[in-house]
Amino acid sequence: MTATRRPTDTIDSLAARAGFEVEWFDAHGTTQRVPDETLALLLECLGLSCGTATQMRHSTALIDSEQSGRRLPPLLTAECERGIALPASSIRSGSRYRIELESGAVIDGRFTAPKGEIALLSPISEAGYHTLVINEQRITLAVAPPRCYTVADAWQTQHGVGSQPPPLWGIGAQLYGLRRNGDGGIGDYSALAAVAIDSAKHGAHALAVSPTHAMFSAAPQNFSPYSPSSRLWVNVAHIDPAAVFGADLARAAIESTHAADAWQTLEQLPLIDWPQAVPLKLKVLRALFERFCSHERTPPGPRALEFHGFCERGGRALEDHARFEALHAHQLAQDNGSGYWRDWPDALQDPRSAEVEAFAQAHRYEVEFHLFLQWLAAKGLSHAQHAARDAGMAVGLIADLAVGCDSGGSHAWSYRDDMLQRVSVGAPPDLFNQAGQAWGLTTFSPRAMRNQGFTAFIDMLRAAFAHAGGIRIDHILGLRRLWLVPDGAHAKDGAYLRYPLDDLLRLIALESWRHRAIVIGEDLGTVPSGFRERLTDHGLAGIRVMWFEWSDGGAGFKAPRAWDANALATTTTHDLPTVTGWWRGEDIAWRNRIGQTLPRADGRDPVQLALDERAAHREALWRAFQHAGVAAHDVPPPSQDNAPVDEALAFVAATPAPLVAYPLEDLLALTDQPNLPGSIDEHPNWRRRLTLPVDELFADPTFCDRLLAVDRARRASASSQSDTP
Repeated sequence: MTATRRPTDTIDSLAARAGFEVEWFDAHGTTQRVPDETLALLLECLGLSCGTATQMRHSTALIDSEQSGRRLPPLLTAECERGIALPASSIRSGSRYRIELESGAVIDGRFTAPKGEIALLSPISEAGYHTLVINEQRITLAVAPPRCYTVADAWQTQHGVGSQPPPLWGIGAQLYGLRRNGDGGIGDYSALAAVAIDSAKHGAHALAVSPTHAMFSAAPQNFSPYSPSSRLWVNVAHIDPAAVFGADLARAAIESTHAADAWQTLEQLPLIDWPQAVPLKLKVLRALFERFCSHERTPPGPRALEFHGFCERGGRALEDHARFEALHAHQLAQDNGSGYWRDWPDALQDPRSAEVEAFAQAHRYEVEFHLFLQWLAAKGLSHAQHAARDAGMAVGLIADLAVGCDSGGSHAWSYRDDMLQRVSVGAPPDLFNQAGQAWGLTTFSPRAMRNQGFTAFIDMLRAAFAHAGGIRIDHILGLRRLWLVPDGAHAKDGAYLRYPLDDLLRLIALESWRHRAIVIGEDLGTVPSGFRERLTDHGLAGIRVMWFEWSDGGAGFKAPRAWDANALATTTTHDLPTVTGWWRGEDIAWRNRIGQTLPRADGRDPVQLALDERAAHREALWRAFQHAGVAAHDVPPPSQDNAPVDEALAFVAATPAPLVAYPLEDLLALTDQPNLPGSIDEHPNWRRRLTLPVDELFADPTFCDRLLAVDRARRASASSQSDTP
């Protein structure tokens, strides 16, 4: 018997109402349609089964109920001084309401809208999370400022309202790559604080840092900072054992674990040996924990009381993360044990189960150890931010918020009802990657966001802002839509899922002001029409990278004055070649070396074509440098082996960007980039270390001269921009 095929418009309709874009434009501007099979798989991942007629009816009714407006959601967003619209179907004319403001004030009112028309609440001038009470139903009103806290606000907080900020600059650092004597082979928070202090002395006002999200203590081979276990907690691999307990106790812990020789050996390596360095550091930290428990907790001393307060404030979410870390290690230690929590026994997949509770009690010491690690990590990162501000930075640390988290990690386990399951976030095929991308990450379900009052998203924002003066939101295009790929499918066989952009932008603005921290959105790639304007309206700065700033006609690189005045400017990013690497074509050589260069149908050598194109682009960039006045007009481009790093730094300094970020790789004229997209082990991603320790780095005359030149160039850009007609 042949099964009856579902009408295409039925699944299309359900998918569209659930937020999927059934049709989308590819990188060539051609309309593509998502196959029914892909839509069905993705709807299942949203909890909307559609395999049978009964399931289809049930899922349709569920969406109808959620979108009808007959019952208000747990949280509504709004903006200060703007009317707040409520669905007519949820309000009876004449009903009374009360708004309880965070400040303690109360607003009473009555709805008077005619039947069937939108009901409006009067505008609220006070930003915050207020409570709307209607007929005993309590709804959170998240009322946001019209825009985020900006670089100008940060400057005025430091120098007084009304003061005009000069063009500011900062440094971008890969935290793991910082080198400090005694760090055990991994860059740590003490090195970060040292960089913040010394760079502030040279005029920097920001220090953008690679993601510090929590990773997997029991799986140190998983070290990509953009594939974290949790975006709520902090990477314990960057703890400096001496930061809290002092050098003597740290040295004693190293010696008691017979780790001194290995510790020193790991420090000397040019690349981080994550599988060796992380367990060794945890071994030393465990020795410190044992001493802490035996000497400071009974009776509780000042540090023990501080630790207890940290755990109290972290609450359920912190306890869940510590339990996951202990469970994860325990499961991996079993014969044929799995590190992926969905393969664990059913009861252990639920963080609220009696079995998880019993495990936590039976292994309390281990759970407490992971709480202890989080305490030390948070103290280290917080100290770096305070050091940056105390040294004179207007912004301080800019944290990096990854676009998603590992689906097998702590965040997905403890917030499993909020997260998408059995899918990967990625990107459709484009001009640079014709196969598309699936990053192996998950993130929040937009249905769960609305139905659960955006609590998980707000928790994540607060964690990102907690120890920083700003955040960089990776792939901010995901606030509007994300490309989702079902598990096991090719990256090209996915679909875009829309997210509640207005709500998310308002929540970001609200948390930005509550933390007095700027927001930068990584808006590179295929950007939807009008999206950047929306970010600008909400005070979110974009990012402009020198390699992508071409004139509209494509004839050459844009002049600095033509760059976006509402975006952070930079020479490069962690995923792109350094100035030296680009000039030499090292990225082309690497892609060819690891098999990323595809043969051409016409038989021409793709590597030679890429090198020829790069030669033309070098000429174009040098002409742009000359036109901008950062390179002499009568001098030909330098040789391929002599990259014009100083000219590139000065070129970006001349842009109208309120903040310019210079990666350490370019300030040091390094050849290699931190990460080569599309590679795993073929390229030493996230492993490269600086050659010099940070204290010697800032004593190096060449490096300090370059910082001085950068500072002068930024100051000079203020006058040149004011002179521009």
